[in-house]
Amino acid sequence: MTTNPPPSSEQASEPKENFFANMAFNIIIPVVIMSYASKPEYLGPLWSIAVALAFPVGYGSYELLQSKKWNMFSILGIVSVLLTGTFSLLKLPAEYIAIKEAAIPGLIGIAVLVTRYMKKPLIKILVLNDKIINWDALNTSLDKNNAAAAFEKKIDVSNYIVASSFFLSSALNYALAKWILVSEPGTTAYTEELGRMTALSYPVIVIPSMILLMGAIFYLFNQMKKMTGEDIETFMRG
Repeated sequence: MTTNPPPSSEQASEPKENFFANMAFNIIIPVVIMSYASKPEYLGPLWSIAVALAFPVGYGSYELLQSKKWNMFSILGIVSVLLTGTFSLLKLPAEYIAIKEAAIPGLIGIAVLVTRYMKKPLIKILVLNDKIINWDALNTSLDKNNAAAAFEKKIDVSNYIVASSFFLSSALNYALAKWILVSEPGTTAYTEELGRMTALSYPVIVIPSMILLMGAIFYLFNQMKKMTGEDIETFMRG
């Protein structure tokens, strides 16, 4: 099961209770169901997958309806879970899930690189979005120090760092799926392996990717301070 892409600086500022709800509905509950209810005397391998994946899909849909923020990452998260369930219920080879696990973060990484040539690159949505950075104040200060062009080059460097975090996630997703999913699809053993892969996804995939993403954030904030000569708080909203 693909984990959600590394959270942006906006997502990182959400209330802590959202984090625990996310962990419960996206990781803990599905893992428990697939690990302990997949035996024939309980739900069985296929029904346990269907019930387990209903929790992240239901929670993700509820969050979208509550926040009314239909962003690309939320939608990709739901689509990813639905694909995992579809591939598993159709008893398709594990290779399908491995490819899907790698494809979603890989496509996001490509999008980060492609949008760097556009008016608003994806990194300004992920890291330097308008809800975090006061761009009017930042641009005024950069212009005053004749540093606007130089700062754009620093943003370009951070683009590669952010893209690399998604490419790393893509490679780790694929490797984890290939390593763990070795049993015949549709069996209890396969469902338990799917639960194990979900449980390992956060420490194995999210943490390394988060380190790179946070590195990109700190790099940009450090460059912002150097080029303007002002504290970062000057340009932070709220």
